[in-house]
Amino acid sequence: MATLLYRLGRFSFRRRRLTAVLWLALLIAFGIGAAKLSGPLSDTLSIPGTESSRALQVMEEKMGGGASSDTATAKVVFTVSGAAKLTDPAQQAAVERAVAELAKAPQVAQVVDPYQAKTVAPDARTAYATVTYGVAADDVDTAARDALIAAGRTGQTDGVQVEFSGAVTQEPGEGGGTEMLGVIVAAIVLAITFGALVAAGLPLLTALLGVGVGMLGIQIATGFFDLNNSTSALATMLGLAVGIDYALFVVSRYRHELAAGRDGEEAAGRAVGTAGSAVVFAGLTVIIALVALSVAGIPFLTSMGIAAAGTVAVAVLITLSLLPALLGFAGRRILARRQRGAVPAHAQAAKTPFGERWARLVLRHRVPALVLSLGVALLIAVPAMSLKLSLPDDSTANPASTQRKAYDQLAEGFGPGFQGPLLIVVEADKGQAQAAAVQAGQTIAKLDDVVAVTPPTVNQAGDTAILTVIPGSAPTADATKDLVAAIRDHEAGIKAGTGATIAVTGTTALNLDVSAKLTGALVPYLAVVVGLAFILLMLVFRSILVPLKATLGFLLSVAASFGALVAVFQWGWLADVFGLTTTGPIISIMPIFLIGILFGLAMDYEVFLVTRTREEYVHGAAPDPAIVTGMRHGARVVTAAALIMIAVFAGFILSDQDIIKSLGFTLAFGVAIDAFLIRMTIVPAVLSLLGRSAWWLPRWLDRLLPNVDVEGERLTRQLATAADRDEADRPEPARV
Repeated sequence: MATLLYRLGRFSFRRRRLTAVLWLALLIAFGIGAAKLSGPLSDTLSIPGTESSRALQVMEEKMGGGASSDTATAKVVFTVSGAAKLTDPAQQAAVERAVAELAKAPQVAQVVDPYQAKTVAPDARTAYATVTYGVAADDVDTAARDALIAAGRTGQTDGVQVEFSGAVTQEPGEGGGTEMLGVIVAAIVLAITFGALVAAGLPLLTALLGVGVGMLGIQIATGFFDLNNSTSALATMLGLAVGIDYALFVVSRYRHELAAGRDGEEAAGRAVGTAGSAVVFAGLTVIIALVALSVAGIPFLTSMGIAAAGTVAVAVLITLSLLPALLGFAGRRILARRQRGAVPAHAQAAKTPFGERWARLVLRHRVPALVLSLGVALLIAVPAMSLKLSLPDDSTANPASTQRKAYDQLAEGFGPGFQGPLLIVVEADKGQAQAAAVQAGQTIAKLDDVVAVTPPTVNQAGDTAILTVIPGSAPTADATKDLVAAIRDHEAGIKAGTGATIAVTGTTALNLDVSAKLTGALVPYLAVVVGLAFILLMLVFRSILVPLKATLGFLLSVAASFGALVAVFQWGWLADVFGLTTTGPIISIMPIFLIGILFGLAMDYEVFLVTRTREEYVHGAAPDPAIVTGMRHGARVVTAAALIMIAVFAGFILSDQDIIKSLGFTLAFGVAIDAFLIRMTIVPAVLSLLGRSAWWLPRWLDRLLPNVDVEGERLTRQLATAADRDEADRPEPARV
């Protein structure tokens, strides 16, 4: 592989204009495709195949849409304080005036009057009107949303307060552009690392181009597939981080080759052949981790993973092909001013780099360093034992938001279970649904935590009915979860007694099923990712213990990252520092995403650091000197890469989407732990303790595994042989 990449690097450098034109043409083609083919993004997190999803399909098929329609809805909540009641003449007139105005709002199909629908709380202090739109939630425009708010506010007279809930009432997100904070910090880190603006700018340029191509590709994909609205943010986050990092490693190696006295084309070939090989395998680990999300069998998770993996693949391709071309355009300006003269490589060795000093310190105190680092990581991981998962709702919204106020008011007026009613779909023989539903309702009404069961709504064929069950607890409460399980436990008994089948659905049941499916997918997903990556790392390092060490280090990083996530987002530690207005259970999708992304990124640092150590060992260095040399050349670049990733991820903490905010924080923390504590402290200590056995591989396995030559040993021999041949063919100087 190193030889192939060496040729690619030289070709791209030599034919740089052609390479740049081809990438520009690809960018334009993707732009045209995105303009012609793009479609809307979705915020749906449903999972086909679960009981709640199947029941929802039955409702759509047999109840004529009804409650399960895709059309958008909103609730307008009216409250009064003091001695007043909403049934008093002045207050009722204010509410009815607002209802009349709501019916005139754009895109509104129907408004249900709370007095006619009897949606006034028993104490007459809270009521709500249901607004139904003629379009889906994604199609409700900003003007219609503003008109809804304005119409509802007309009822704010005579002590009546008005709040709003529902997806259509959410203000447009303001999190766009948060990634620019990470880009700015990345530019500063790159400028300090390289000491040259051109060298600092190239990784940023290639990363932004890669993200641009990736985003346009996602826009094209929305015309054919249903993609979640977090897909673009996730792909941007990863595309920026790995794009900058991959280019950073290649540019760093290119500058090293120039400093060794090689011309630009040869330096580009060697940089892509060596550092580029590491980039390929590092990119593959990230791609494997993301594509393997499909193992969970969850459509929105699969689409997000594949889209992000595509962006990472583009970053790898740009690093291997376009970057050498840009290096050709840059010439020797890629070096700092003081380095642009003919400086021999040994002239740079006067000052001992920090990486070498750090490596020698760790190796000198390897046991204390290992024990202390493990202790710190395990201590941080302790809060992870209290991890609680759920999907977000208005109960976790900003306390100052109208959605949170509406949620609290409805819970106070109608009970906490009102926010998460359970829908029971009863299927029976034609004409038998009414009787079966009544009997099922009587059975369910006797269960714990049931406040009420409504009379059944039956379809015209009489073979399907719907019951609404109001729990006594909030949608995310354990008691509600237990109630759903209890109803499902009675399904067989109800079928035996009535001949009808029942299924539980509704938002609460859907969320519980999504969380359960995500949790159940963790073990098979982790097995696939770790197994494939272990094989890949064996190919890279030709060792068993090094991949095993890398995997265990990753698990430690994940545990520490979960601990920090729980401490901040669930317990509320440092909530003010990170701008959190509310805390609660962690979003159910977080664990599987965090494991996938952090695994890929952790293997990046493992590959970049240990590959150079392996390279030195293969070329004859003893284990400890090989570690020191690897750290001397890799620590500065890995430190810069980690700081860049941390900055990019931390920028997403400013996002208005909870999943992106928490994912950005956890990944930034996870990268810090993995890069500085695991890879730069624990890894050299463990490698030193293992000595030569770290690189042991059974002979039969050595013969079985293909030699991918990631450290460039074969390439080095080929180049040395070619140099010797050229030297031999050179004519001797004429004798006088």
